[in-house]
Amino acid sequence: MLNTPAAPASITVPPAARHAEGVSNDEFRAAMSRLAAGVVLVTAMEPPLDPDDPGAPAGEDVGMTATAFLSVSLDPPLVLVSLRTGSRMDELLEEQPLWAVSVLSESQRHIAGRFSMKGRVSDRLLFADIPYRRGEYTGAPLVGGALATLECRTEQRVAAGDHTLVVGRVTTAAVPSAEGGPLVYFKGRYRQLG
Repeated sequence: MLNTPAAPASITVPPAARHAEGVSNDEFRAAMSRLAAGVVLVTAMEPPLDPDDPGAPAGEDVGMTATAFLSVSLDPPLVLVSLRTGSRMDELLEEQPLWAVSVLSESQRHIAGRFSMKGRVSDRLLFADIPYRRGEYTGAPLVGGALATLECRTEQRVAAGDHTLVVGRVTTAAVPSAEGGPLVYFKGRYRQLG
């Protein structure tokens, strides 16, 4: 009697990006793109190179566009921003507890796009022609013409998958501009309400 190999069993190979829970990265991204989100610019100032020298020059301003930003608590006033783990902003906020948020208006799409570019130029050049003032509490840039501005101090950092959730206590809040609507991110694009 000859030994003939049995016919191979039917093998189902899940797509490479499918997780154990059954959802793929593309499916998750597509579903979440249907959730409209406000757009903010998160900013912070690098600490001085030599913190022991009062005459040492301040560090560079850093900015990042974020859509994963939300209010957490009224008492005390807390907000949360989600940062890609290992990003420049994540690493900066690990050592710098003071940061700020500018809620962008529909006319500030160019600012959102500029600070979300991959492989971008230095932050100094990105801030060059954007009107801003320095926050009184954080020293971080607050964008002129923003619908609202907040200054924050980190209360907690939580590792969550490939992101870090940074919870900040709001130390100042202002509504400098009541003009225009919010800039919204929906289905992978910046949009306006209406």
